[in-house]
Amino acid sequence: MGESELTLTASLRPAALDARRGIVRLHPEALTALGLRPGDPVRLAGRRVTAGIVAAAERSAGPGLLHADDLTLGNLGVRDGSQVTVRPTPVAAARRVVLAGPAPVVAAVSPEMLRLALLGKMVTAGDDVSLLPQDVLPDTSVRSLVEAARNSLSNRVGYAWTSTLLTVVTAEPDTAALVTMDTVVAWEDGPATHGSATTAPTAARDRDPRVLQDGAAATAPDATLSAKVRGTAGADAAAEAPSVDELPGLRAQAEELGELLDLGFHHREVLRRLGTTVSLGVLVDGPAGSGKSALVRAVAARVRARVRPLWGPELAALTNAAAAERLRAAAADVRADGPAVLLVTDVEALAPADTPGPVATVFRQVVAETVAAGAAVVCTTGRPEAVDPALRAPDLLSLRITVPLPDAALRREQLGVLTRQVPLAEDVRLDEVAARTPGFVAADLAALVREAGVRAALRQKAVERPTVAMGDFAAALEVVRPTTMAASTLELASVTLDDVGDLVEVKQTLTESVLWPLTYPDTFARLGVRPPRGVLLYGPPGCGKTYLVTALAGTGRANVLSVKGAELLSKWVGESERAVRELFRRAREAAPTLVFLDEVDALAPVRGQATDGGTTDRVVAALLTELDGVEALRNVVVVGATNRPDLVDPALLRPGRLERLVYVPPPDGPARAEILRAASRTVPLAPDVDLAGLAEDLDGFSAADCAALVREAALAAMRESLAAATVTAAHVATARSRVRPSLDPAQVAWLAAYAEKEVPSR
Repeated sequence: MGESELTLTASLRPAALDARRGIVRLHPEALTALGLRPGDPVRLAGRRVTAGIVAAAERSAGPGLLHADDLTLGNLGVRDGSQVTVRPTPVAAARRVVLAGPAPVVAAVSPEMLRLALLGKMVTAGDDVSLLPQDVLPDTSVRSLVEAARNSLSNRVGYAWTSTLLTVVTAEPDTAALVTMDTVVAWEDGPATHGSATTAPTAARDRDPRVLQDGAAATAPDATLSAKVRGTAGADAAAEAPSVDELPGLRAQAEELGELLDLGFHHREVLRRLGTTVSLGVLVDGPAGSGKSALVRAVAARVRARVRPLWGPELAALTNAAAAERLRAAAADVRADGPAVLLVTDVEALAPADTPGPVATVFRQVVAETVAAGAAVVCTTGRPEAVDPALRAPDLLSLRITVPLPDAALRREQLGVLTRQVPLAEDVRLDEVAARTPGFVAADLAALVREAGVRAALRQKAVERPTVAMGDFAAALEVVRPTTMAASTLELASVTLDDVGDLVEVKQTLTESVLWPLTYPDTFARLGVRPPRGVLLYGPPGCGKTYLVTALAGTGRANVLSVKGAELLSKWVGESERAVRELFRRAREAAPTLVFLDEVDALAPVRGQATDGGTTDRVVAALLTELDGVEALRNVVVVGATNRPDLVDPALLRPGRLERLVYVPPPDGPARAEILRAASRTVPLAPDVDLAGLAEDLDGFSAADCAALVREAALAAMRESLAAATVTAAHVATARSRVRPSLDPAQVAWLAAYAEKEVPSR
């Protein structure tokens, strides 16, 4: 590694590829000049000295620039455009790191979880660091632990985990150091990790620690009023056991679990008289952040039992011998001083379904011995399909309790609990907030209330008695998304069906087939009919199929999962079917949900004709299973879009699947006029622009072509003068000469004939 250094200009990287992971990007020529490789640590000097992990920038980027995020620039004490000195630095593993953070986060995040969030990052005393973990690590076993930590952080801290910042109080050695699995990580004046957590034999102690990460982060301000919001990640983050009354929506589950524990702990003589026993092994599953751990703690407090917690990913990070020792010690503690509950959170990391290892075997043995001794073992998971099925044996976790996703009524009740100590303004309507938060769990609602409090505090810094207004909740809804939708690929636009020009019959059909099932499920149940499961939109390219779905998302109060057909296909056997299952699992968790499958002909072509080794045939089978299989698909509507309906497998178009075929025709003259009016709603048109007359002259133009015509007319006005105030008929004429129709008459005729053929059967 070279000893030279460069002085570069700091550039705030606008893309969220490396945000808040301590990644800086240099031009390849700068990397060569410094003798660096991607993944090497570097020393950065501005007003302060810090360190980071270097990565290669695009060759089109300036060779004199250092691309960094806002967190790194803040640690340097510089702004965008300032000078920063960069030089290589040796790799030094951190022996001990002490951090400080908000009290609710300290209470919710264990040191072991914190170590996984910092794994692979360079830390310097006085720096701010985020909880966003590195995803790309050299060791696959460590990557799985980091992914488990990501899920647990989302579960315990809610949406705020992506924006929480911590401060490095001390670090050993004093120079910049890399956090490894041997680093002792501690909270200031709080707990620390239990020594080394090397994942031997799969993770060697001298492994090259270089990493490279791409990811995104969200930012959020902090303010005093947010401290009045009770909880940060729902009741799961509470240090003390909550009351069952503080867990609306979980009373039925609490009653079931409470009766079992009360019977097993306090009424075993009744069981002996009846000549039977009770098994106190329970699996509690539900979406992340829904209050599973809080449920167990609340019920245990009610039946006067203590809780001995264990975190699955922490044990999985240990060596096999160390993990087995910790398991047996925890079980012995539970059996020695009863009544007690051994609570294992995120059990899928400890006993995975795919590759259960030696620790999973020991865990099953410990569970069997603990349950047989009369103690209780309760395991929680957000992904029950990822848990080793062997754990569901009669002498292990024989009882399964599911925590459901809250509906609007339960969300309203949860908001009432969360805002009990929050001063609300008179205009706050919690019913409306609950209606606008489909897919939100308790942790997400807590993050929403906290964010609304922050917005209120920023508005009322000098007010003696600040209050949270409805506008603060509306602003918070723009940044807080449900945990189940964290990986959604659709950017929701502020458009509704009213913004779609013409297509009256199509909009009415979609309203009945898509919006009604998601908005009024109780009405369908009352009338004893099953709502439509799915819709197929077909028509020529550019006629607004995708735009219609975007408008549906803006009109209905439902979550939207969007995926291109080809995005689910993989060359690896089984991965495509797994992607389909994961898509629908997320849809169920975030219900009510609209699943949009664009280019569905690429995802589900006619079976038996593909030359891809049967991948698409298996994907079609997986789709059919998800649409009308054994597991119910409640409050989920699937919308597919294609230009070639004849290429879609016919089994997918039968009743109970994508049963409604909706033809989106090319616009006629009046429809083109409506589209032009909608596209030019924000464009200052001169009085001489005749949209109706123009529309009659646009034969063969699709909806996209009409929108492009308006856009080109505005650009023509800008070319004439950057100070132009209106778009005139002359500008429109210029645009008309540039924009050409894109509709293929033969394709339009074929689709129209297909629609005529399908109408009688639909």
